[in-house]
Amino acid sequence: MKPPQPPEPPIGSYAVDTRTGRLGTVMGSEGPYVQLRPLGGGREWDCVPEAVRQATTAERLSAATAYVNARSRGEVS
Repeated sequence: MKPPQPPEPPIGSYAVDTRTGRLGTVMGSEGPYVQLRPLGGGREWDCVPEAVRQATTAERLSAATAYVNARSRGEVS
């Protein structure tokens, strides 16, 4: 018998791909995967539901700060 799956994070919430440590916005699901998009946009990636968890407030703030700093340096648009 399979262990129960953790609930999928809601669309629009921030989540962490525990395989890579990347933080993204939950865009939905496609087949057995949760689709995440990087903060600030970019190409979505697929993540197995077992490897997705809700991002903490500190993780969201850290990622948002890193994005704003990179944008101010002209590294991202």
